[in-house]
Amino acid sequence: MWRMIAETIIYLIMACTSIASTIAVYLTIKEKDLVKAVIYSALQSALYTIIYFLLLTPDVVLVYLPVAVGLIPGVFLILISKTERWEKE
Repeated sequence: MWRMIAETIIYLIMACTSIASTIAVYLTIKEKDLVKAVIYSALQSALYTIIYFLLLTPDVVLVYLPVAVGLIPGVFLILISKTERWEKE
């Protein structure tokens, strides 16, 4: 019985994380401020990392977290600093 309750809680956390990551993707696409868009993208990647962790794939988490949350947004922020921060319409 306790195992079924624990699995249900994990599935609920995964569902909420999936919905939150979908919202983060939407905000990333609609944002005109490129720095905020990079932050939303990093948030989406962090939420995916939580899902991977709950799916018991620690090797994917150990690679995805520093690359998708740290390295790629860092490179994007450097590129944005070389151009304009706001997207033109």
